[in-house]
Amino acid sequence: MGKLFLLNASLFFSGCVFGQHPTTQYKQDFDYFWATIRDNYSYWDKKQTNWDKVKTICAPLVDTITTRTSFIGILEKAFYEIYDHHASLNTNTPESQRLVPSGTDLWAEYVNGMPIVIEVKQGSGAERAGIRAGMKLNSFNDISIEKALQSFLPKSLNKPDIEAKNYALRVLLAGKHSENRKIGVMNQNQIQDFFPDQPVNLLEAHGDHSELEFKIVQGNAGYILFNNSLGDNRLIDVFDSAVTALQHTRALIIDLRNTPSGGNTSVTRAILGRFISREGFYQKHELTSEEKETGIKRKWVEIVSPRKPVYKNPVVVLVDHWTGSVGEGIAIGFDALKRATIIGTKMAGLNGAVYSFAMPNTMIGFSFPAEKLFHVNGTPRENFIPTIDVDLTKKRKGDDLILQHALKFISRQFERKK
Repeated sequence: MGKLFLLNASLFFSGCVFGQHPTTQYKQDFDYFWATIRDNYSYWDKKQTNWDKVKTICAPLVDTITTRTSFIGILEKAFYEIYDHHASLNTNTPESQRLVPSGTDLWAEYVNGMPIVIEVKQGSGAERAGIRAGMKLNSFNDISIEKALQSFLPKSLNKPDIEAKNYALRVLLAGKHSENRKIGVMNQNQIQDFFPDQPVNLLEAHGDHSELEFKIVQGNAGYILFNNSLGDNRLIDVFDSAVTALQHTRALIIDLRNTPSGGNTSVTRAILGRFISREGFYQKHELTSEEKETGIKRKWVEIVSPRKPVYKNPVVVLVDHWTGSVGEGIAIGFDALKRATIIGTKMAGLNGAVYSFAMPNTMIGFSFPAEKLFHVNGTPRENFIPTIDVDLTKKRKGDDLILQHALKFISRQFERKK
């Protein structure tokens, strides 16, 4: 396997210590936070949130705080109210929940009223511990699931929303930075406990890894895996080198299943451009705040331009619930350009394009979706379904079922041409 490395210039900021502020400044910052989200969040039409009620709930709490840590806790609770995995602070405390999807190894939803594991991240602690898709969740750290997720359920909803409950379930399962997880599931009619963070939480263990890996797999197919590196423009040269090395292969597999943190559109267009011979549209945008302010809709479509040498053979793109944000944009772009077959599960379903802001006194940063994003056919990006949907409940231990489907698909395509 070829491995190409980039100098990782990112730093891990968590629980940084800043000077404390008077209560009046925390109040000013919360008002700024609340108003900025009110005016710019682009997915109010999907939510049952009463944002005015959120201010009513949180304002008295802000009046009592004296520490930055307490303030962060209130802001996190406010974000729970819009139950959006693409909305977060740029800082945390040891008591903060890990982010979803980047900080979790379990994707779960309520199915027929029951909390069910939908997918387990490939190679994660949860997978190694033995948790499998299809298992029914019973408890978290010895507390029943229904009781444990109450802390993450919105308190301001106009009416119940199953998506709010799914959000709370995933936030719960991600766990706090400060504690290891014990997850109880119903397995073959018996309660079984799993310990996905023993000896360590693999998602928080920082080791050297390549930002991009490539190799030739079964049937002379090229394979490129991105390791959560879509936010660094230096990846473009690395990717170009990988595509050039695999130019002779009869098909290419692009693996986007480890891109939970998103990236930027420069990298997106650079990747897509290597697979097209003429310009094409790959994604629609809508800025809802402009319509709110002026009454005039603002929409536009983004164009990808070709980049040589163009890879002209068949392409397959692999996706799952850890394909997030820009990773999702690349997947729908390949589909819109009719340049690849998308294979896997639903993606992370992260809403829109995030904008970032900073509070005037504490300088705490926060981000949330301020643009809606769509496939060029009008499908909201978060609702996109892969061309070939893989049932992960049939996965056996150690298998990479999605990759297996891709290899079989490529083989069948060439058999038909004989």
